[in-house]
Amino acid sequence: MDIIKDPQELRARCRDWLRRDVVTGLVPTMGSLHAGHASLLRLARERAERVVASVFVNPTQFGPGEDLAAYPRDLDRDAALAREAGVDVLFAPAPEAMYAPEAATWVEVPELAGYLCGASRPTHFRGVCTVVSKLFLLAQPSLAVFGEKDWQQLAILRRMTADLGFPVEIVGAPIVREADGLALSSRNVYLTRQERAEAPHINKGLALAAARVAAGERDAGRMLAETAAYFAREMPSATLDYLACVHPQRLYSLDVIDGPALFATAVKFSRARLIDNRLAGVTG
Repeated sequence: MDIIKDPQELRARCRDWLRRDVVTGLVPTMGSLHAGHASLLRLARERAERVVASVFVNPTQFGPGEDLAAYPRDLDRDAALAREAGVDVLFAPAPEAMYAPEAATWVEVPELAGYLCGASRPTHFRGVCTVVSKLFLLAQPSLAVFGEKDWQQLAILRRMTADLGFPVEIVGAPIVREADGLALSSRNVYLTRQERAEAPHINKGLALAAARVAAGERDAGRMLAETAAYFAREMPSATLDYLACVHPQRLYSLDVIDGPALFATAVKFSRARLIDNRLAGVTG
């Protein structure tokens, strides 16, 4: 595995692969890699002849007061995990290599970014879309793999890719969980012992809502109220950022569940904001 820090070097390497009709897979990350990231890398390895993984703590997707400075960084550890997963090139640029001082161009999908996580992080997805666009232009991949844990991000990037005509297949990878159901996250290390004991109830609450829908419940508002009450009871250390029932692709709120639905939430603990989701709804 090669580690490349210069964007132009990455561009040259990937352009050569493209000329030779090599199928390239891209996995964008912010580092602090864990087993969830490894699953994305392995999926890309299965689907592509060459795999590029980026490790870049993207400053433009952090808002004021968020944990940019404190975000965990360990390139040596990330490189070891990436190498084990079969990555060919690890791209680890500095912020100044990705953003010129006078940069004034943004990519965004405001129709899908103004609610859920975007309500409390209004510039987050603008930063995500901009950096992913840059990575697409540098790596010129055939496919890019993103985790389904950040479902809103996945939906936004699919829309961006389609709207701008990027010749990239967006591949969603299933959520990887701990044995007790907590979704893997780089921010789980911030949880206190008590918070870690409570956090699995995020997934359990969403699973209960999905089970109620499967049993015939169709009132989304009733399900949200019941789930919020469950969270308050089982996670007294947490504050609910949002809890919503939305259309899985278009992300608008649902009142009646008469088709596919997504229960999505963000929960704040003292030093960690955790997201999770669960598909539910009526099919056929």
